[in-house]
Amino acid sequence: MRLGVLAFVVALCAASGAVAAEKKKKPLPRGTRVLWRAHEVEKLDVLAGPGGKGMKPDLRRLRVLEEETGGFSPKYRVRDASGRVWVAKLGSEAQSETAATRLVWAAGYMTEVNYLAPCVRLPGIKKIKKEVERCAGGGFANVRFEARPAGVKRLDEWRWKENPFRGRLQLQGLKVLMALLNNWDMKDENNVILHVPGRGELRYAISDLGATFGKSGGLPLFWRITRSRNKPEDYAEAKFIDKVKSNGRVDFNFTGKNKGLLDDVTVAEARWVGRLLARLSDDQLADAFRAANYTPEEVRTLASAVRSRVEELVNLPAVDGSR
Repeated sequence: MRLGVLAFVVALCAASGAVAAEKKKKPLPRGTRVLWRAHEVEKLDVLAGPGGKGMKPDLRRLRVLEEETGGFSPKYRVRDASGRVWVAKLGSEAQSETAATRLVWAAGYMTEVNYLAPCVRLPGIKKIKKEVERCAGGGFANVRFEARPAGVKRLDEWRWKENPFRGRLQLQGLKVLMALLNNWDMKDENNVILHVPGRGELRYAISDLGATFGKSGGLPLFWRITRSRNKPEDYAEAKFIDKVKSNGRVDFNFTGKNKGLLDDVTVAEARWVGRLLARLSDDQLADAFRAANYTPEEVRTLASAVRSRVEELVNLPAVDGSR
């Protein structure tokens, strides 16, 4: 009797979980699904980024609306002097995310709009759960502001393994780009679909790129200890590509989450995204890191490391079996 009751309870819980999961998946509104869009890479203002100069936050007066929960870094929803709403991220991920967003955007992918403020005061915030760098006047150093534009609706996450772009060159290129940035936190919950009714688009973007420009870790038992974010020297020293396999697939030296996503990347697909980034000038490449307030020495280290990785992609040898 007890076993029967237990089986019923387990089945009921499973059914309830399935119903809850089904309720969570809301049908998407109509719109063109967009992951990547071609543009003139050579003409991009990488310093200003995807929002350009016109969308910069007005920091003369900020009002903290609420604390944002979840994620590694402390975050707060704020309103600037012009009335625009932003999510301010504090801590070590702010710089790496600002730079990574610009490179992902430069390659043609959909991204959030963000900017970095070297020093800013957030009225009303005195104590935070994690230790972060402070600056003059009681402010916070290196704060990333991510736009929450009126009229753009944030929908559910999209999955790396289940999406409308599976098997396409552009999705394969995005995977390569994550390895190039050493984004070891490559998980579904860091992805977002942005509904832009004015353009009739559903934009598939990566919302959290903070776990970049460090190293993705070594042996599985030590991943948590050896992984890093926003560490230019770690990034410069980390190996990018191990070899090209006999079947024409590229073997990346990547030990981040969802590393299996990179198992089917061909030489041609890796070269494609490499050639896109190769079109960036040295100044444009450096601007991605200047925008994130890295020191001149850090800018040189990071820009040189990215350029080296891009050249590795472009110069991959052709092997039979490439798609």
